[in-house]
Amino acid sequence: MEELTVKLVETEEEMEGALSVRFRVFVAEQQVPVDEELDEFDSSATHAIVVNNGEVVATGRLVYGNEDTAVRIGRMAVDVEWRRKGLGGRLLTFLEEEAATQGVSTYILNAQEYVKEFYASHGYMERGETFLEADIVHILMRKEAYS
Repeated sequence: MEELTVKLVETEEEMEGALSVRFRVFVAEQQVPVDEELDEFDSSATHAIVVNNGEVVATGRLVYGNEDTAVRIGRMAVDVEWRRKGLGGRLLTFLEEEAATQGVSTYILNAQEYVKEFYASHGYMERGETFLEADIVHILMRKEAYS
């Protein structure tokens, strides 16, 4: 059994690992241009990673906005060999729990259409019409935290 740890990014090395996963998934695999993958929110976002034996294999981030009670979850990426093993769910729950410690009660995200059922299975509801982001079809999804 692998030793998996879900944690906040704390070092430059961990951030480099998170970016490496994003580049493998979004830039190499999904052909997202580098200048669209890296954005102005990376420096202020709260980043989380899943680590297996010292190697970062999944990542996601929280971007706090103007609304004190809402957070945007984004850049969720899991290396291809780690998909369908529960890492995405563990990472999503970790991000939600971290946001809750900051008083957040609403989670929003732009889900790629092919993974919207994953988010729906975690309580997210579709909002509005599909749209293109980086030439990939997305849907806005939202979840209210219940205490």
